[in-house]
Amino acid sequence: MYGLIIAFKDFVPAKGIMGSSWVGMKWFKMFFETPRFRQILKNTLMLSVYSLVVGFPFPIILALVINDIRASKMKKFCQTVTYMPYFISTVVLVGMLSVFFSPDSGFVNTLLAKLGGSGNTFFMGEGKYFRHMYVWSGIWQSMGWNSVIYIAALSGVDQQLHEAAMIDGANLIQQIMTVEWPAIKDMVVIQFILQAGNIMSIGFEKAYALQTDLNLNTAEIIATYVYKKGLLDGDYSFSTAVGLFNTVVNVILLIAVNKVVAKMNDGKGL
Repeated sequence: MYGLIIAFKDFVPAKGIMGSSWVGMKWFKMFFETPRFRQILKNTLMLSVYSLVVGFPFPIILALVINDIRASKMKKFCQTVTYMPYFISTVVLVGMLSVFFSPDSGFVNTLLAKLGGSGNTFFMGEGKYFRHMYVWSGIWQSMGWNSVIYIAALSGVDQQLHEAAMIDGANLIQQIMTVEWPAIKDMVVIQFILQAGNIMSIGFEKAYALQTDLNLNTAEIIATYVYKKGLLDGDYSFSTAVGLFNTVVNVILLIAVNKVVAKMNDGKGL
């Protein structure tokens, strides 16, 4: 927290934090006035909202599906298969995407060519594909791991409730809504609040690794911009100011989402 002071100073490493001159809101104003501010903020918000809206339900659905598998060996197999992608490093994942979506030899373009497509689409170089590749690869990689908390909650559901619902003639959807959903409802609310509160905090590593000169207009987000300004350009004060702005927005969103969800959930929030 002490280091955040340099966001309000013209930081010079040789002078130290306290020895550097105070400039107030200079770096914040500079960031807001830069021509790329709106584009970077838009890219960050669109990627974050896309990831939240599309990716949030998948772990819940996966947990419900796995929980309804009665054969224990099959259940363990499905859990293992869905967990495994989480342990793939970001660099390896981006390398896999580069190979799979290669315009020359990638199996995606090969398949598209056989289906009548062009077969030479440069997915990694066109900005319109960046968000889709980022989000859906993230869903594939993390939905198994994120479903663990829901599977743990569902494991505590009394099987007699299922049997009673079946005797009453409840179908699968009705069983889920009356027996399983109440067991994970509070957990879903908490996870949604936490993820919505971090809507501006997108993973830096994969976004940076997926960036190319051709897709930068879509792929440049606040996290990668801070990295480039702070570590590559050595503009520590400016990058700290941008990072602090990002954090403040996250805190505001966390409080706002918590209040909205609390009103929708009979006053229960974080």
